[in-house]
Amino acid sequence: MPTDSRLSTGRPPATFYEFFAGGGMARTGLGDGWTCLFANDFDFRKGLAYQANFGAAALKVGDVRDVVLEDLPGVADLVWGSFPCQDLSLAGVGAGLNGERSGTFYPFWDVVGALGRDGRAPRIVALENVCGTLTSRRGRDFQAICRTFADAGYRYGALVVNAELFVPQSRPRLFVIGVREDVEIDPALLSPGPIAPFHTRSLCRAVEAVPEAARSGLVWWNLPTPEHRVRTFADEIEETPTHVAWSTPSETERLLALMSPLNLAKVEAAKRAGRRMVGGVYRRTRHDGSGAKLQRAEVRFDDVAGCLRTPAGGSSRQTILVVDGPKVRSRLISSRETARLMGLDDSYVLPKTYSEAYHLTGDGVVVPVVRHLARHIFEPLLGLAAQDQTQRAA
Repeated sequence: MPTDSRLSTGRPPATFYEFFAGGGMARTGLGDGWTCLFANDFDFRKGLAYQANFGAAALKVGDVRDVVLEDLPGVADLVWGSFPCQDLSLAGVGAGLNGERSGTFYPFWDVVGALGRDGRAPRIVALENVCGTLTSRRGRDFQAICRTFADAGYRYGALVVNAELFVPQSRPRLFVIGVREDVEIDPALLSPGPIAPFHTRSLCRAVEAVPEAARSGLVWWNLPTPEHRVRTFADEIEETPTHVAWSTPSETERLLALMSPLNLAKVEAAKRAGRRMVGGVYRRTRHDGSGAKLQRAEVRFDDVAGCLRTPAGGSSRQTILVVDGPKVRSRLISSRETARLMGLDDSYVLPKTYSEAYHLTGDGVVVPVVRHLARHIFEPLLGLAAQDQTQRAA
């Protein structure tokens, strides 16, 4: 798993609580310079994965509604919350923050509020969720989140980060980062207005609809773009995967038979590419010329996987098409491949069953995205980056 020595400045490590922790991908992204004081997730299977990688010392498995102050040791610099997305996603039922799953945002924030009343308000609170949060219930859910930050005395700003800048997976996610109002913010961390690519049109429209009282605490985080990604989808593919098998030639032929002439042309172009090409295949229901419904297989060969989703998120497991000259093969994507697409290295211990591993990774946050936010926002807010630069200069 990735480590980070930039915080080895003689200062005690930064501390954090990780809510809706899943398999600990936020923890992995923060790195060794951060100390996890407490982690919580409702799913015992994810809890087992967390323990397999980090031990059980900081972990409480159970409903966030049952978390009390006595569970939370010390003082956390950061509280991270990747609360459930099912009611906010475009594939969900539209209940938003009123839904049973995504509505856990409120008991999560009850914990944040209790910390404040206990004199332990975290300096930073970071939320992660799907971009559907911006439009859920006609924007009212995003507005509610903004009001929550403002009412609690936090300056806050939102970013949309697509993981494809870091890993070969298209996975745009919304991050709302709040900083306690008494914490000084280096002007270099702020922009006077929205800047692409992290302040998208949809984000700007959502911000414009936020009530004026809540907008008074809003900031535009000035996040630098990362170095150009060099790894492609094909680089992450295993030749001998576990848990999944290569389809038979006849099964692959049946998959190709579901493709339209346009998609078959993409396959032919991939054959002539002169290198191994890997495409993600998506099964869609389309209408033919007479209006009748039929199943189609659609493929993309842009060196990027589609967004990993769990069946609970409204989608199915990804099928991949591997084209190497005239040879065309297909199969389900493997659990290790999904982990790689989330930025986890191969030392990360996955659940033993395919479905549990896929569910774990599909619900997670992309590791290098967290590292980028930590390096360029969290750590500077805590004064850690400046210390690191001073040490290197000496």
